[in-house]
Amino acid sequence: MPELVPPPPLPVVWRPRRGRIVAYTFATLIVLGAVVMAILIAPPFQLADRIAIVAFGCAVAFVLHLLGRVRVEADDEGVTLVNAARTHRYTWPEVLDVTFVQGDPWPRVDFSDGRTIGAMGIQGSEKPAARRAIAELTALIHDRGEARED
Repeated sequence: MPELVPPPPLPVVWRPRRGRIVAYTFATLIVLGAVVMAILIAPPFQLADRIAIVAFGCAVAFVLHLLGRVRVEADDEGVTLVNAARTHRYTWPEVLDVTFVQGDPWPRVDFSDGRTIGAMGIQGSEKPAARRAIAELTALIHDRGEARED
């Protein structure tokens, strides 16, 4: 049974803590490692090879940045889901519910147009924080959504 909490004051942003730390730490280490490798690599490798090593490290860091930037934002107008590849913006009347099945990596948000989109900004692995974020988002949906009772 979901935890009953009052809707939080808006605007509110939910972000995963561990996922961001891991993503940005590894991104930093990979870029630094690529730069060190490019400097210390054996002489037969030319400047183009060294630049390619650093560019590859930067490309991996960019992918990690995409994973580290995930979040769920709620404001007076609606909800924004910033996932790794796409950003989705919906107004409150379009948001129907949040569902989270035990064992899923993140909850899913159901919309009035039939879509169900994963909310990667709420990580199921961060159990207490995820439960609280889901409860707060659910409270906001019931408070501001189309199906609200006045």
